[in-house]
Amino acid sequence: MAATGAGAPPPPGRADGATVAAIFAAVLLIVPARLVLKALPLSLTPANVVSLGAALLWLCAQFTLTLGAAKGRNPVRTALFAYFTSMVATYGFSTWGYMDSDELNLSDHAFVLVVALVGIALTVCDGVRDRRRLDFLLQTLVVGGAVISVIAAFQFLLSIDLTRFLELPILRYTSEGDSFVLERADLRRVAATTGHPIEFGVTCAILLPLAAHYASQARLRAEPALRWWVCTALIGCGLMFSVSRSAMLSLAVVGAVLFAGWSWRRRGYTLLVAAAFLVVIRITVPGLLGAITGLFSNIGNDESIQYRTHDYAVAAQEIGRHFWLGRGLGTWYAPKHQIFDNQYILSMVETGLFGTVTFAGIFAVACYAALRARHLSADAGDRDLGLTLAAVMLVPLVGSFTFDLLSFHTVTGLAFVLAGAAGALLRAARAEPGQLSPAQASGPTIEVTR
Repeated sequence: MAATGAGAPPPPGRADGATVAAIFAAVLLIVPARLVLKALPLSLTPANVVSLGAALLWLCAQFTLTLGAAKGRNPVRTALFAYFTSMVATYGFSTWGYMDSDELNLSDHAFVLVVALVGIALTVCDGVRDRRRLDFLLQTLVVGGAVISVIAAFQFLLSIDLTRFLELPILRYTSEGDSFVLERADLRRVAATTGHPIEFGVTCAILLPLAAHYASQARLRAEPALRWWVCTALIGCGLMFSVSRSAMLSLAVVGAVLFAGWSWRRRGYTLLVAAAFLVVIRITVPGLLGAITGLFSNIGNDESIQYRTHDYAVAAQEIGRHFWLGRGLGTWYAPKHQIFDNQYILSMVETGLFGTVTFAGIFAVACYAALRARHLSADAGDRDLGLTLAAVMLVPLVGSFTFDLLSFHTVTGLAFVLAGAAGALLRAARAEPGQLSPAQASGPTIEVTR
């Protein structure tokens, strides 16, 4: 293993990338997504401000060898650089000529958000230097997911919106008419603190496997398991309360990957737990399971599906005009333009082929990095975490087919944090030569210092 090119990890107790990312995760999940800071020229959420600060800290850390930031190569880091480069090219191309003032302002805002997203992902990838700190970050995400699931339960079961108690004097709503509670099939669809029930459901689909990982691995880690099982149950309920087709599809994809990597014993145990959970849901919330199954049994007559497909001709025409770099970040918006409930189509229109490929490449590469970390690790817990991260990295890839993912700040921020976490896990796996077999130790190396 090479041992040059990066600073030593920070000593225990010292703030690091995991600290910054955990603050971002807490703010991202707890503060309602439609609340932005007052007195700013751009509509920025508190989480956006934290991630922009993280981007600045990451940049400063790259000029030193004493702050503990990794400097060596990493596939996730490379994918993030490729995405950012394509966004710079799109931004430069679109603003080179004339743009309407509204579209120019939105393009500026979208580019700032790109800097924030890439910055927080790099902070996690290069700033979380060991498994202990990575667990701290991921457990923060799980606890945050449990908290917003409680908020969702109050919205769904009692029609009480606790987000109204989270309105701080320094914040304002982007639009007053929006509600965190919608309806479908005579049932409430809740968003908790996120921007939409679809976003909340997909967020739960991402966090549920992480909660189950820490619950199932608690005994091996000599930790109390009950707290993580409670978090798992709460997030599972939150997913159901979203009444979202996208959430169910995401959960199915995650489950397929996890089942492929689990033992038969764990598969059977999981099926029993899932069956018991569904029985409880059926008894306590009559009609909920029927509404969810109806999302798929009536898919041919679903108005939301028909709405998603009616505007493909418009999209094809726009894509043909700016195929490679797109028409500009954030420039295709409602009510000026038709909405595409498909992130890949929207990305092709706004950022072209380069932007779309590099966007999908972040999560595809993160999935590879997590699986590679699983292959390199000898520890059972590390291997299970690698499989779990690989599974949840497929959610943004699948979810982008069913809704415009980048338009929703909570799930987008979560996806970029977990992409960085996959890179951090791979760094940790490669930095532990004692855990590798001789054949694995002869594989690719990375420049790190312990």
